[in-house]
Amino acid sequence: MAVQQCLVIIKPDGLIKSLTGNIISVLSETKLKIIGARVLKVPRHLAEKHYSKLKEEQIQKKGVEKGTAVYENTVNYIMGKWHTDRVMALVYHGDNAISKIREIVGKTNPEEADPISIRGKYGRINSKTGVFENVIHASESTSDAEKEIKLWFTPDELSDLIYPVTTEKSETERTVWK
Repeated sequence: MAVQQCLVIIKPDGLIKSLTGNIISVLSETKLKIIGARVLKVPRHLAEKHYSKLKEEQIQKKGVEKGTAVYENTVNYIMGKWHTDRVMALVYHGDNAISKIREIVGKTNPEEADPISIRGKYGRINSKTGVFENVIHASESTSDAEKEIKLWFTPDELSDLIYPVTTEKSETERTVWK
């Protein structure tokens, strides 16, 4: 068993549907430890960085025009253009965190997800935008988890130090990711 971290984001449609408690209850079945949690409005620069890999994949798959449209709709979705403008970001920590969480979360496409998974129960495909409104994000790999956690959280926002840190000197001292 490998100790891992996994970023989980309850997306705007999950918050507007009041699914936060249900989702956290289901995820508690994993027996993983929550070491970070925050509710925030997602600024465009954060949404773009989070979905940078998606942009490249969609352009290769669908061409520049259609791929860029999918990417833009996805960025707008996480920023709350169609629902609420908030998300809840969580960091889970423990043995095989990624596989445990991804099994409960289900496939990205809600129509392909197991009906008892979170995405299978609560997700939908928006017919106007083609966006998978799948209620939740979960890191896919350890490298994705590290990149995403460092993007969404500072070391001081986590109860445990899970990656190396350093101290930046400026007017005020703060801990940052190495």
